[in-house]
Amino acid sequence: MLEKDPAVTGTVDATDAARVEGVLDNTTAAPADTPAAPPSGEVAVLAAVQERITNPTTVKIARGMSHFGEHSAGWFALALVGAGADKRRRKDWLTAAAGIVGAHAASIAVKRVVRRPRPQHPSVQVGVGTPSKLSFPSSHATSTTAAAVLYSGLTGRNVVPVLVPPMLASRLVLGVHYPSDVLAGAALGGAVGGLLRRKLNRKRSSR
Repeated sequence: MLEKDPAVTGTVDATDAARVEGVLDNTTAAPADTPAAPPSGEVAVLAAVQERITNPTTVKIARGMSHFGEHSAGWFALALVGAGADKRRRKDWLTAAAGIVGAHAASIAVKRVVRRPRPQHPSVQVGVGTPSKLSFPSSHATSTTAAAVLYSGLTGRNVVPVLVPPMLASRLVLGVHYPSDVLAGAALGGAVGGLLRRKLNRKRSSR
């Protein structure tokens, strides 16, 4: 009958003990879930805005505005209504409708170049779904500002202060854009709408 070599047995036992000890040490030393870093920069601004003005009523309103402005459809539809009601300037209203869609398309093009992801932080509450994960610039802000500038020229009333700030604020309430996203979108929409409005004004003055 063969006897076990004590040296071999001692080596195996020591190795196994070391392995068990290492596993226990690793289990004990495993860090708990690391808490998210406090918000900073634009995330902090966005979180502060939400904390101040977000409530069930503002979220409901913001969601309605989001659906209305999705793909600039609501503003486009209003321009078509204007074309139907104002037969004398039907072409101008149709030009405005095309300009609104063009401004929206321009914002999408910029988004695909910049490729900035939307806000994603525990301190930011997202209140609506979005068709893409790209954030800069805000297409809602772009098309809304373009529409407001063009409608102001066609109606003779400055509707920019009435239409633009609420849409910009709604994107922050819903947590889908950074402040710079909505400001850049407003600037882009204002540029597109302003250029087209001047073109329409020159066209009317030459009639």
